[in-house]
Parts: sequence; C-alpha cells; structure tokens
Amino acid sequence: MARPNSSGSSRDEHVKVTSQRKQGFLERLGETTGGMLVGLVAFLFSFYLLFSNEGRYVRTQNSLDEGLSLVVSLNDVFTPLPQNDGKLVHLSGSLMTQQPLYDPNYGISLHVVKLQRRVEMYQWVEYGDSRDYEENGEKKTETRYSYNTEWKSEVVNSRSFDREIGHKNPSSMAVESFMAVASDVSVGNLHLSKGLIDRINTFKRIRLNKFEGPHTDIIVQDDYFYHSSNPRNPEVGDLRVSFDYAGLSGEWSFLGQPDVVTTVARQKGNQLIPYQTQSGNVLEILYEESLSATEVFEKEHAANSTLTWALRFAGWLLMFVGVKLMTKIFHTLVDWIPIVRNLVSLGLTVFAASVVTSLTLLTVAVGWIFYRPLVALLLGILAAVPFLIARSRVRPKLL
Repeated sequence: MARPNSSGSSRDEHVKVTSQRKQGFLERLGETTGGMLVGLVAFLFSFYLLFSNEGRYVRTQNSLDEGLSLVVSLNDVFTPLPQNDGKLVHLSGSLMTQQPLYDPNYGISLHVVKLQRRVEMYQWVEYGDSRDYEENGEKKTETRYSYNTEWKSEVVNSRSFDREIGHKNPSSMAVESFMAVASDVSVGNLHLSKGLIDRINTFKRIRLNKFEGPHTDIIVQDDYFYHSSNPRNPEVGDLRVSFDYAGLSGEWSFLGQPDVVTTVARQKGNQLIPYQTQSGNVLEILYEESLSATEVFEKEHAANSTLTWALRFAGWLLMFVGVKLMTKIFHTLVDWIPIVRNLVSLGLTVFAASVVTSLTLLTVAVGWIFYRPLVALLLGILAAVPFLIARSRVRPKLL
C-alpha cells in the first residue's frame, strides 16, 4: 500500500530487501500453463455473464413497464382501501416507528429506522512500498515499511507486521460497533416489509453536543465519545465512538422533521410486501424522497441501464484477462530477448483487445436475437436497407 499523508500521526520506517533465485525457463513455462487454465475459465464465464446480462436487462425492463401500467397511487396512506388489496401501489409519506432505538451504554434514544454505533481504535498501521530489481542473477525485492498511528474501525493485527516491536496493537476493542434496526416501520398505517426497510440507508451523523458522556472518563468532543484521557493527543488503544442514523421518524425532534420516502410495492391488508410481476421480476422499491409513480419507474429504468452497461464492461474485462492469460505463453517463450519481448507483449495486448471487443459485441448481439428477436429483426432490416438501395441503383446502369 502507498504511504498516506497523515498530519500529526506518529511514523517511522525501515527498508527490507529479500532475494530469490531467478526462475528457470521451465518453471516460468509451468506457471504460464497454470495461468492458461485460469484464463480459459475466465474466458468461458465471460460469455455467460454477457449473455445472461442481456436477459436480465430485458426481464427487468418488461417488469418495470408492467409495473408502471398497473400501479395505483394512494392519496390516503392512513386508510388502506380494501379494493387495493393485492395490487401494486405507489405512495409517499413520512416515516413512523413505534418504539425508539436505544443504546444504553451511551444514553442515545431516537425515533429512527436505523441507529449505528461506530467504534474506532487508535492503532498502528503498516504500509509497504515495494520495487523489484535483478542483481547478480537474483531477483530482489526492496520494501520500505512505514508505520503510522491512525483511527481504524477494525482491529489491525500487528502480529502480521514486518516489525511488531514498538508497533503492537490491542487484540480486541473494549466496545464493539453495532447497528440497531426498527422492527416496525410504517408510512401512515401501511407497514413496510423487511426488504423496504433494508433500502433505507442514507445515514447522517448525530451531533453529540446535546449529549453528555455516560461516565466521567468519557469525553464528548467533535461529535465523538472519547475513551481517552487526551483526545487531542491519543494513545494506541484509545477509543472513539460516533453515532449515525437513517430514516428519521416519528414527530419533530431536535434532528428535524421526519424523513419522507416513496415506495412501490404490493398492498396486502395494511402491509407492503414484494409484488411478483408476470415478466419474472419482483417489485419492491423505495426511494428516500417524494416522487411520483412515473419518476420512480424512470429512476428504475435508469438504474437498470447503468447496471447493464457496467456488467457489459465487466464481461469485456473478464474476457480480456482470460485471453491475456491464455496467450501469455507466447510472451514467456521470448521473455529472454528484451526487444522482442516488448514487441510481443504489445502485440498480444492489441490482439486481445481487438478479439475481445469483437466477441463481446457478437455475444451481446446474440443475446438481443435470443431475448429480443423482433427488435433484432427490425435492426437487421434497417441495416440491410442501404445495401438494397445501392443494388437497386446499380441494376439500371448494368442494363
């Protein structure tokens, strides 16, 4: 890892050089053969990823179009109507929770959907910058290790450090992080499913200036509870605790008005549950803002397109890595000739990029033909129109 710029933190460093015998040709060839098998697996899996992604996109698109055509917008969330039972409904309103979430250790009690306690410990962290070089026929690695003291939310195992002496961390934290989630959350008189509650994830920091430390040895400073005698100059092992919340609910509090959410789900009595579409997908949507039904489905379509392009790129990249691994043997055969090695490496990279791009486009095209045959046929006809026009103009000249 690169060394961070951390002002005010303790830091020391040392350099370590390790050497190993330079691998022979047969050893490098053996490693390349193993890499070819990994590359073949990645290459084959990329086709599945690209092809199935097109099917996922079409299925999601059809499900969203189906949902938009069926959704019923509710004007009154406090009186669920029996005629909407079983239907896909859209509603916006303020969050409500029956009981506050409470952290007895620090006296935090709030009407929120999620309450998160984040604990960090001041610890030693090791960073290493390495460079490889050859000397006297041996391959050597020079690593420059540096040690900083930083606040970390996970215990850093100092036993794995290159030099633990003087950089030892505690093996555990006296206080653990945790997140409490309200079991009953509603919008009006309609109760949200667990899946909808899970989508409330916009966390905000709780300003602790209105709270006091639960013990005399805990200091409140900069929105943290410090388990430290001097928060400005902490020691290794000191703790600091912060709190975040998501989904402010209930009546007005010092945190402000309750949050408004928009949901699209199936109404079942006074419950909001997942809606199974005929196109195959489940609709259980929540946004932490006030949106119309049309805006909700527009956002879902945009998210579907973004995910589709991301998976297309992931498929291309996976195929590229696979081809590079499978063709690395050609590089190994000439890696003892510097100029030839560099030319072969460049040529293999260009070859892999060209072949992978063509195969990716072909796989996506086959996916379109399989999942959207009418669209593919229409595009084929449109693509053939210029050629048909050109042929119709050529014939009279030949006659």
